[in-house]
Amino acid sequence: MSITFNANEIFEMAEQIERNGAAFYREAAAKAKDAPTRKFLADLAVMEDGHLAIFQNMRKELGQAEKESVTFDPDDQAAAYLQAMADAKGFEGKISPGLKLSGRETLSDILSMAINAERNSVVFYVGLKTLVQTDRSRKQVDNIIGEEMGHIAVIQKKMLSL
Repeated sequence: MSITFNANEIFEMAEQIERNGAAFYREAAAKAKDAPTRKFLADLAVMEDGHLAIFQNMRKELGQAEKESVTFDPDDQAAAYLQAMADAKGFEGKISPGLKLSGRETLSDILSMAINAERNSVVFYVGLKTLVQTDRSRKQVDNIIGEEMGHIAVIQKKMLSL
């Protein structure tokens, strides 16, 4: 069976990924030892919240055709599958979905995790882009990829300043 996703489903995953990222940065900020690190990590969480809002707005602007299911799914298993994909692949800021911070991580450690996860998110979205059916949907996924690449640039800049 071939699996395809519509743009609405892609945005659902993107939104969950951003929620996961914001939660990670808030957890890291809460465990940070110094105020400047707490502030930087809290700012990253706010950035994730901003991207969540962007993706929610992009999703609201979708046409009806981009929201329609492209596969037969009488048991609504697609939603469960999408949630599992977002939780498994969308763990911005973490090496793995189940990772809990110990509080002993340095800012450099956290930023390294974040960059790796952001890169994984970009690769994930590039792969998902091949699963959407319309040119408009592919352009919207490209917008998500651009947002994630912006995250990488901010985090990389901070790493270089350490």
